[in-house]
Amino acid sequence: MTRHTPRASTGLRPLPPGGEIDAHRHDDHQLAYAVSGVLSVTTDAGIWLASPARALWIPAGTVHEHRSFGGADLRLVGIPAARDPLGLARPAVLGVDALLRELIVACTGAPAAERDGAEWLRLRDVLLDRVARAPRYADYVPSARDPRLAAVCRMLCDDPADDRTLGELGARAGAGERTLTRLFRAELGMTFPQWRAQLRLHHAMVLLAEGLPVTTVAHRSGWASASAFIDAFRRTFGHTPGTHRARVDGRLLLR
Repeated sequence: MTRHTPRASTGLRPLPPGGEIDAHRHDDHQLAYAVSGVLSVTTDAGIWLASPARALWIPAGTVHEHRSFGGADLRLVGIPAARDPLGLARPAVLGVDALLRELIVACTGAPAAERDGAEWLRLRDVLLDRVARAPRYADYVPSARDPRLAAVCRMLCDDPADDRTLGELGARAGAGERTLTRLFRAELGMTFPQWRAQLRLHHAMVLLAEGLPVTTVAHRSGWASASAFIDAFRRTFGHTPGTHRARVDGRLLLR
């Protein structure tokens, strides 16, 4: 049975590598941010990842669970349902600049006795203003409902480096390539190559957080070379895997 915690918590929640928070829902919205490490949020619609450069907005009522990779310094900010700067029905990945980062740290680091006080509420108001202006990214891995499509997605989730074509994967799942192509667009809102690229980038972020060398991450995530992986990573996230790892480890602050 899914836990129901009416009020979304605010504060610090360090998670060890592989640490999890089981499925639950709030009547409030919640902002989840990893000062260090990588955090996943999973719902029945897909998987979203947060790192020191990005936060996760979780709308009120969303059943979700968390998992940490590499250990996460998790910060959570609960926000009443009536205060909704985004108006979204599902989670979103938000860009975090230096100001938003410091606002999250300040809000979550305040003593419990001071939360809901006038000064803290003003601080949260500024945070919500910055959330409303933060860039949104569509870099999540959506989940499939159709059993044939779900079977293909499971095969690739088990091995993101699997290079089989959609037709070859479909033969194992009992579905033709044309049917699967249609299902990817209809259910997941993207093409098969786009979905696989998204999955591989998510897998790479997890492996980087776990401390694997960049070349190993590249090969295990499906790239033929480290240089091709670095280029794809930079084009997607705006920085190299090395910079990403330094931020995840807490050795490099946002600028």
